[in-house]
Amino acid sequence: MSELPPDLPRLRTLETWLTISLDRVRARIAEVETREAALRPVRQRPEGPGWVLSYLRERGRRVPDSVHIGDCRMAGKNTDPLTRDEARRPLNEGMQACAICRPDSDLGILG
Repeated sequence: MSELPPDLPRLRTLETWLTISLDRVRARIAEVETREAALRPVRQRPEGPGWVLSYLRERGRRVPDSVHIGDCRMAGKNTDPLTRDEARRPLNEGMQACAICRPDSDLGILG
């Protein structure tokens, strides 16, 4: 036996009630998502360069190593500042992105 009404008018009434209820639930979800998004911390851009290229030292020469977001502490001291386009270029060419600060995600590059 079905727990639903057997006749079309009551089924249509039930459908209308469920649609209205679902719309109310979706509206509440949107409200809660908006409120929670406003409470999430937003990463502030650091003063200085937005991205940097870090270098390793090999036999006294600087060798490009990886791209970092400007305030990443994993970049070390041996770095050069990069603009957005300059940061995207080495990442698109296969250079390693820092696994901690994820500049590839910040720049919208899928790895």
